[in-house]
Amino acid sequence: MRTPVIRMSDAARKAVQGARVDAGENAGGDSLKLTISPRFEVDLFFDSQAGSDIAVDCDGITILLDPPSAARADGISIDFVDGPNGAGFKIDNPNKPGGQKQIELKRHCEATLIPSGEKVQLSLGESVVLTQALGGSFTVQTKVGLARIAAPDADALGFEVKQASQEPAGAGLFDLEHVIAQLKTVFDPEIPVNVVDLGLVYACEAHPIESGGQRVEIKMSMTAPGCGMGDVLKEDARARIQAVPGVAEVDVEIVWDPPWDQSRMSEAARLQLGML
Repeated sequence: MRTPVIRMSDAARKAVQGARVDAGENAGGDSLKLTISPRFEVDLFFDSQAGSDIAVDCDGITILLDPPSAARADGISIDFVDGPNGAGFKIDNPNKPGGQKQIELKRHCEATLIPSGEKVQLSLGESVVLTQALGGSFTVQTKVGLARIAAPDADALGFEVKQASQEPAGAGLFDLEHVIAQLKTVFDPEIPVNVVDLGLVYACEAHPIESGGQRVEIKMSMTAPGCGMGDVLKEDARARIQAVPGVAEVDVEIVWDPPWDQSRMSEAARLQLGML
């Protein structure tokens, strides 16, 4: 899974260090654990690292996230404020419905308009509103409409995205569950849900090939017929799957039959979107 980008202010780091000292042996662990529920409710507490936790280093403060929380955490900002209502941590998550943040672009960059798929150029100093930051890509509201900024241009928004390492084709022990896990890091640019839980993946099969490794074949759809973002999500899925150990070839096909509808969404997706 891609490591999420988390920003922590100096005030928040000092508050964490002070809280750890005050808690002493009662801290419960050496690291700060951040959990984000499907409804984007946040909890911060000290804990020890579990085997499946994702560790994020924030200038000396290690933040642990379980995989579901990590998938919702890209672009989070953590601050500590002392105001008239008391002191406490303030956490801004652009992925939470209504949790939007205005950013001034640090350089020119390319973006893809949603849902047409048309490429546009955004300019240095232009103001955009960050509406979603999941799976390494960013959805922003611009003066010409909603657009997606890809991971290589994250620095234009002031973010640094760590790219997942890729093993040589066919290397390692193959597991189809690892393919599914990678597909869960691909997100619809308008909905904060991955393509698996959204029900966009219709088929996922693997077949051994004579030269070694596996050929993975994916059939996936979009939420609306003719959506121009199909090629973008198709390439996202292909690149993520290609990084899975044991995968030598990847074929991702966009299909429109049967048409997607909300009945294909997982229970977790329905809960996250407030449909349950």
